[in-house]
Amino acid sequence: MNITQIKINRTQESGRMKAVVSVTFDNQIVVHDIKVIDGPERLFLAMPSRKAADGTFRDIVHPISAEARAMLENSILDKYRAEAAETEADSPADPE
Repeated sequence: MNITQIKINRTQESGRMKAVVSVTFDNQIVVHDIKVIDGPERLFLAMPSRKAADGTFRDIVHPISAEARAMLENSILDKYRAEAAETEADSPADPE
């Protein structure tokens, strides 16, 4: 299964959540609401989840293998970083 599109919707908040992402696979299946989170050591992904009756959260969709998780995470975070760098480059410099 190949990733055919990644849409990054960056958040304007200064919190830990940096973006909400939609990923399309093989131009046939889309997964919405993957979150890019700024963790204590690195950026990571939080998969779409639902709150269970016991108050815990369970992923609705997630990669099965470590290889699939790494491919998905690397693809999304590479695009997130590229868009963040592009936005930063387009921003006017702070006057001193």
